[in-house]
Amino acid sequence: MQYTIENKYATYYPPKLQLLKWVGNKQRVAIEITRCFPAEYVRYFEPFLGSGAIMATLAPHAGIGSDTFKPLMEIWLMLKNRPKQLIDWYSSRRNRIGRETKEQVYESVRKSYNKSPNGPDFLFLSRACYGGIVRFRKEDGYMSTPCGAHTPISVEGFARRVEEWKARLKNVDFAVRDYREAFAEAKSGDLIYCDPPYSDSQSILYGAQGFQLNDLLKEIESAKERGVKVALSIDGQKKSGTYTVGLKIPSGLFKQEVYINCGQSMLRRFQLEGKILSDENVADRLLLTY
Repeated sequence: MQYTIENKYATYYPPKLQLLKWVGNKQRVAIEITRCFPAEYVRYFEPFLGSGAIMATLAPHAGIGSDTFKPLMEIWLMLKNRPKQLIDWYSSRRNRIGRETKEQVYESVRKSYNKSPNGPDFLFLSRACYGGIVRFRKEDGYMSTPCGAHTPISVEGFARRVEEWKARLKNVDFAVRDYREAFAEAKSGDLIYCDPPYSDSQSILYGAQGFQLNDLLKEIESAKERGVKVALSIDGQKKSGTYTVGLKIPSGLFKQEVYINCGQSMLRRFQLEGKILSDENVADRLLLTY
């Protein structure tokens, strides 16, 4: 359809609190990002789901959230189908704190996860690790992030988040699959939001090792030709605007480029041993095909 100025964009509001603690979480800037989404779409796809902050902010009337990372998608599938068991996953680990130290529980759960990656362990680790940084060693996939200084939220607090997020995502289906499968399913009138690993800084994070931006750009071009609208969050400006990441984006693929101020980089703070760096603000690019 042809959008008028009045109905082209809408304003959406994020959940009060995060379900997962997650580096790169877009919840703080979700209003700015979703304000750039068309007010009308047929189905909404988010094939690099991660923390789900944009999905939950949009609360789509018809949506499909996916990711290749199976332990993560086990969490989302449990939220959809058995939310009480999702709370039990968290409580069985969180309630050990007190009988054991937080660090002892964390090391035990991380050992269990690294022996056999799974959703229940990953849920607790995401809430308890340093800064929500899910870091894997390149050589063997070992989840190496240390325990965070914070106290993981209470079971009651987590349960309240589950209730809100389940309501917001009631019209979303979840699947473990590659982003190419999601793109292949999208049709004219659909909307896809992509938040893939960032090429300049996120090689240590989950899912980043095998990702190639050029392959995604080809899928975006094909989807655009079919009438699918695509929004892409990707590297933008770093070091408080003094450095702009160079990306080889095909000319004409995107119609709009917006910069989203994301504040200080938690990943850089982790890499530089917890220092608070006033000159490490980042601004992501938001590229739109429409």
